[in-house]
Amino acid sequence: MNYKHILITGGAGFVGSNLAIGLKTQYPGIEVTALDSLKRRGSELNLARLKEYGIQFLHGDIRNAEDLKLDEKLDVIIECSAEPSVLAGYTTNPLYMIQTNLVGTINCLELARLKSADLIFLSTSRVYPYEKINSIPYHETETRFVWDAEHTFPGWSSEGIDVVFPLDGPKTLYGATKLASELLITEYMHLFDLRCIINRCGVIAGPWQFGKVDQGVFTFWMMAHVFERPLTYIGYGGSGKQVRDLLHIDDLFHLIDLQLNDMSRGTGKIYNVGGGYDVSLSLLECTQICKEITGNEVAITTEMVERSGDVVIYIGDNRRVNEEYGWRPSKDAEAILQNIYAWTREYSDRLRQLG
Repeated sequence: MNYKHILITGGAGFVGSNLAIGLKTQYPGIEVTALDSLKRRGSELNLARLKEYGIQFLHGDIRNAEDLKLDEKLDVIIECSAEPSVLAGYTTNPLYMIQTNLVGTINCLELARLKSADLIFLSTSRVYPYEKINSIPYHETETRFVWDAEHTFPGWSSEGIDVVFPLDGPKTLYGATKLASELLITEYMHLFDLRCIINRCGVIAGPWQFGKVDQGVFTFWMMAHVFERPLTYIGYGGSGKQVRDLLHIDDLFHLIDLQLNDMSRGTGKIYNVGGGYDVSLSLLECTQICKEITGNEVAITTEMVERSGDVVIYIGDNRRVNEEYGWRPSKDAEAILQNIYAWTREYSDRLRQLG
C-alpha cells in the first residue's frame, strides 16, 4: 500500500465504517479519516468502533464544500456517502437526495482535484433502467423468478447485467443522481488527470448494517426474524420471488483493497460488483433460511402492487472485475445471513431500540 492518508466519506455508515476498519486493520501505519454527517440513525453507534481502531472521525457534510477543506495531505478518497433510499426520492425530500448524491460528489471531486488524490466511487446497480431490466423475459419457479436463458438482450447474458447494458430510460432519482456523478467523474478524470475507479454495487450486507426494506433488505429480513416483526411481500403477485444478488461487506473490502494496491489497472473503468448468480436470493428463499437459522416464523402479508421503480430480478455480471483483479465473492448467501444473525444477537439490546 503506497497511500499514507485515506479519506472515507460516509465513514460512519455501514459500508464506510467497515471499509475504514478493514483498512486500518490491514495497514496499521496509514492514516484513515472517516467523514460523516451522522444524519442516518444508527451511524452514531459506529463512532466508538472507529475510535477503537485509531480512525480519525471528522463530523462534516459532503453537501457543504467548507466541510471538505482539509489542511493535511490526502492521497485517496473512497466515496461511500449517499442517500441510498430509493423511496426517499419519491416520498420525502428529493432535493436532499440530489444535493447529497450529486452535489456531494462534485465537492469530493473538487477535493480530489485540489489534493491530486485518487478516487474510488461506490455507485449503484440502480443506474440501469428498471423498465429495460423488467423487459427481459423470465419465468416462475417454485421459489424464485428466473430469466429465460434462450433470449438475447443487449448488455445481458446468462451471467446477468453487464456494464454495457443500455442506460436510457427512467432509473429512479437515486440511480439518476449516481449516474450523473459517474459522468462528472469521467470528465474530471480527463480534464484534471485524476485516477478514478467506479464500482456499481448491488445489495451489500453484513454486520453493522441497520437494514431497511429498500436499503439493506437482507439484513432487514434477518433482523425481522430475530425480533419477530411482521414482513410484507410487495408486488409481483405477493409471492416474494423477486431476486437480488448480495455481497458481504468483507468481500467488498477485499476488492477495494485490491484496487487500492493497483489503481492503474482499473483507472477510468466501471465495474459491476455483487454476488452474481452464485450468491443470489429471492425474498421467499431468504425467508426460509432466516426461519431455519433463527427458529422463528414471522407473519408475512402481501401487497399486490409493485412499488415505482422496482425490478423483478437484478443480478450483476461480475466478469470484468473478476478477470482484471482476480476477485470473486467468498461468502455464500447462507454464510452472509448467519453472520448477520450472530451480530444481531450480540447487539440485540441496542438494535431493538433502533426499531
